[in-house]
Amino acid sequence: MPVVAGAGPEWSAVFLPSTYETGVPYDLFARLRAESPVCWIPEPAIGPWRAGPGYWGVFRHADVKHVLRTPADFSSHLGATQIRDPDTPSDLAFVQDMMLNMDPPGHSRLRRIVAAAFTPRAVRALERTIAERAASLFAGHPDGGECDFVEVAADLPVWTLAHVMGVPPQDKRLLYDWASRVIGYQDADYAGLSTAGVESLTLVGRLAVASKPEFEPGRNPRSRAALADMFAYAHALAATPLDDESVMSAMRRGGLTEAEFENMFFLFAVAGNETLRNAIPGGLLTLLRHPAELDRLRANPSLLDSAVEEMLRHWPPVMDFRRTATRDLTLGGMRIRAGDKVVVYHAAANRDPSVFPDPDRFDITRTPNDHVSFGFGPHFCLGAHLARAQLRSVFKELLAWDVEPAGPPRRLTSNFQNGLKHLPVRLSRRLS
Repeated sequence: MPVVAGAGPEWSAVFLPSTYETGVPYDLFARLRAESPVCWIPEPAIGPWRAGPGYWGVFRHADVKHVLRTPADFSSHLGATQIRDPDTPSDLAFVQDMMLNMDPPGHSRLRRIVAAAFTPRAVRALERTIAERAASLFAGHPDGGECDFVEVAADLPVWTLAHVMGVPPQDKRLLYDWASRVIGYQDADYAGLSTAGVESLTLVGRLAVASKPEFEPGRNPRSRAALADMFAYAHALAATPLDDESVMSAMRRGGLTEAEFENMFFLFAVAGNETLRNAIPGGLLTLLRHPAELDRLRANPSLLDSAVEEMLRHWPPVMDFRRTATRDLTLGGMRIRAGDKVVVYHAAANRDPSVFPDPDRFDITRTPNDHVSFGFGPHFCLGAHLARAQLRSVFKELLAWDVEPAGPPRRLTSNFQNGLKHLPVRLSRRLS
């Protein structure tokens, strides 16, 4: 472990998943940006999860962007992109075939194969359908009734993803369960979640559920064995006739290896849905906590685009990503060795006062808004246009409703996803 002058014992809180049960530690991030913008964070053992070697946390906006745009120095491939190391060398080798965990030129090759499904033109063709689906989320809701907005909001990203991937509507709940298993493994409520009604699934879906591996506490879910049911489904779906415009068809035509195909399905099934599942409720909670800005948006709906960007800055659905140093180098005045983990904190970068005046203020007219919630550089989120379209559709629809808190929100236990498990609200149709 490097010896770092001025290191405080509380810095391990940045790593601990339990820290985020009460909120993102923005006060600690602010102190680190000011005093130790690149610093060593320990990885203690937690329950069944073994201790890790520790990593360099990166908290300033400029340094975060530098790391993300420089894959020659900070690799996505060497150790993959999660803080926690894969459990075995074979697990690492498997996830290294995921586009997210590749460096150019291999990353560029895979990105080209599926990029056509996520261009602005392709998303515009989907926008009307997405808007209709967003409206349907509230169509059957009783006026003045209570609901858990996390459950309401989860339907749109899952439905959209199923549509883009060519997954039958009957099976879309499987996407929800797989994402919960992978993203929520640090949270006991999500780690073994299974909500898909077997009787309503297609035959392919039922066969996949039958091959689901037994849940093992502490096991890293990012492996072929831990997601055997998802990969069985992916191969079975690929063998059926598909819409030529679906992502699955593009993957099938693209000449992917078996591991690349499985990992590409994994990436879209999880990343394409979990981020929006957190961003939409997080955006609503942010508006509820800033009622003057919500009133401002109601009075001027043309501010919706900039409001969505400010929601993403204020509530980044992904808080951090990991890279691995490819050589000995210096970052933020700290000497980093080849092979060290380097973890960039998007949530901290998004509140950097050198980039965002009055950074803790939620301002739906903030311009410019150079947030990094979709990443930066070669791994900038491929689905950013699609995510923005879904956020706009949901919040445009919500402007027709009065929304009040109906209970305390409950946060996801995760040092990666900025998520809500429950957001009880009361919805009433506005009279004007």
